[in-house]
Amino acid sequence: MSSSVSLIPELEEVVQRGSRERRVETLQRITTLFLDGASRYNDEHVDLFDSVFVLLIEEIETKARAELSNRLAPVGNAPANVLRRLANDDDIAVAGPVLSLAPRLADADLVQIASRKGQAHLHAISARRHLGEAVTDVLVLRGDRAIAHRVADNRGARISEKGFYRLVKRAEEDGILAEKVGLRPDIPAPMFRDLLLKATSVVHKRLIASATPEVRAAICDVLTKVSQEVGARIGPRDYRDAQRVVLKLNRENRLDEAALASFCGEAKFEEMVVALATLSKVPVRIADRLINGERPDPILILGKAANLSWPTVKAIMLLRPDGVGTSSQGLDAAFANYGRLAASTAQRVVRFWQVRQTP
Repeated sequence: MSSSVSLIPELEEVVQRGSRERRVETLQRITTLFLDGASRYNDEHVDLFDSVFVLLIEEIETKARAELSNRLAPVGNAPANVLRRLANDDDIAVAGPVLSLAPRLADADLVQIASRKGQAHLHAISARRHLGEAVTDVLVLRGDRAIAHRVADNRGARISEKGFYRLVKRAEEDGILAEKVGLRPDIPAPMFRDLLLKATSVVHKRLIASATPEVRAAICDVLTKVSQEVGARIGPRDYRDAQRVVLKLNRENRLDEAALASFCGEAKFEEMVVALATLSKVPVRIADRLINGERPDPILILGKAANLSWPTVKAIMLLRPDGVGTSSQGLDAAFANYGRLAASTAQRVVRFWQVRQTP
């Protein structure tokens, strides 16, 4: 360390009276000195360099800080304090390399940064080879779609049950995320089942195509059990009683949107289906298949053809047993699509269903 000690008088002069350019030049020399001997330095030596780095980076330009970040980030025993300073920098060019690579940054540091910095910092953190549960919890909570995908893809990321719950919830409206989460070997069985239950058939096919033989067998087993449970729970619906109720209302000229909304409010699914079928002028069996399908579009078409208001259409969607499309994002998208759908277009589609007698 004799060469580093010889720099102390120069360091004092630079800190007290040196120009910004002189600070940068000294910083580069000390960085090179540290990197040349890093593998041999003990903790005391590293702490000395740490204090020097912290002093020198206070008033240097972004470019110089970014260069220091790139040089120190991969070093296993890089000084911890200067790493924290760099990682907390608002400029991602400075913070990014340290956040992505520096092994000495503790989870507590990463959690603090992820909790208050922007998406660019979160994106850099999500690229780390290893991530603890506390870190991924924040990334999944605050991160955008790209960050959620990156966390799900990162096999070195440990994800808590809370984190998996949030990912599965977000995957309801994101088929790509559903696929990435479903292929993780550490996803808890109950959440894997929940993911498959809410995923589309396209996601099921992609998961089966991408999975290992063991995971593929597990997917098929879960889907089979879910299908059997749904069939046993719901079975073929009997609409005869509901048809009698709705027919009576229709004969008395009391079958209107208010009556349909009342069926929804009372959770009378069969009566709701028959009333919607009657108001939109399609057979009950067709309305049943359309309402119980995977997509909400047929419900929007039936509602628009029957001249229903959005609150009633929304109530119909919320009454569906599977709950598909009833997340806040799904309902927002359905509302926007319902506003764009013309009544004339809906009526043409309904006439097609009436002629074909199939959805």
